[in-house]
Amino acid sequence: MSIAIVTGGASGIGRAIATSLVTRGDTVIVSDVNIEGAEQVAHKLNSVGPGKAFAATLDVRDAEAVAGLFQSVKADHGRLDLVFNNAGIAIGGLAEALTLDHWNRAIDINLKGVVHGVHAAYPIMLEQGYGHLVNTASLAGLVPMPMGIPYTATKHAVVGLSLGLRAEAAGRGVKVSVICPSFVDTPLLTHVNPDLPETELSGDAGPDLKQALPKLYTAEKLARDIMRGVNKNHALIVAPASGRAAWRGMRLTPGGAIRVAQFAVDRFRTQKD
Repeated sequence: MSIAIVTGGASGIGRAIATSLVTRGDTVIVSDVNIEGAEQVAHKLNSVGPGKAFAATLDVRDAEAVAGLFQSVKADHGRLDLVFNNAGIAIGGLAEALTLDHWNRAIDINLKGVVHGVHAAYPIMLEQGYGHLVNTASLAGLVPMPMGIPYTATKHAVVGLSLGLRAEAAGRGVKVSVICPSFVDTPLLTHVNPDLPETELSGDAGPDLKQALPKLYTAEKLARDIMRGVNKNHALIVAPASGRAAWRGMRLTPGGAIRVAQFAVDRFRTQKD
C-alpha cells in the first residue's frame, strides 16, 4: 500500500489517477483548489476500492501551502511514496491576443505548481531513500503546439525539469516520470483561459474546439497507461498511440511537424475570417 498525493485531483486526469490508486489499495490525498470537488471525489472513492481517500485544499501557486501539506502527510502516515504533480490549466489563443496575465497564470500554475511540488516532496523522498515523483506535462511539451504557446512553453519546461531531475535522483533511490498525454476528454478543454482576458479560444469557443478535435482519449484509459508507466518506471509516459506517433514524427522530421502545426494555424485563421 502506497501513500500518495495527487494535485488537481478534483476532476479530469487527477481524479482518474486517484481512482486507480484507491482501486489498487493505496491511501490517496486528493488535493485541489476546489475543495468541494476534492471532498466529493474522496467521498466517492472511499466506497469503490480497498484504499482510502482524503481531501485537502491546495493552491499549487502557494509554495508554503504545498510544503505544509506534504509535510503533514509525511507526519501523519510516516512516509510519502508517490506524488502526482498534476494541477494545471489550459491557455489558448494566438500570440497577438495573449496578455501577460495569460503568460503569468500559465507559469504560476503549470510550471511553478510543479516546481513547488518537487521542492516539497524531493527532500522527503531523499531522506527516506525512496519515492516516485510523477509530473503531468503534455504532448504539447514534446511537439510544437501553436494557439496556446504559454501552455506549450510551460509543458516543455516540465518535461525538461522531470528528465533532468530523473538523472540526478537515480542514484539516490528516487524515481521521476513525466506524463505527456495527447488530447484527453477532461474539463480542461472547455475551460480555456479561466478568469483571464478572452481570446479566440475562450468562452464559447471551448466546446467548438472540443468538437473539432479527433476522438478524445478518456481520462480513465490514460490513468491505466499512467499506472503501467509508473510501475515500469518509465521516464516518459506518452499516450495514446496517436500521441506517440506525433512525438515520433517530431523526432524524425522536426520541420515537418512545424509545417503541420502551421497548417492548423492557417486553417483556424481561415475559419475565423
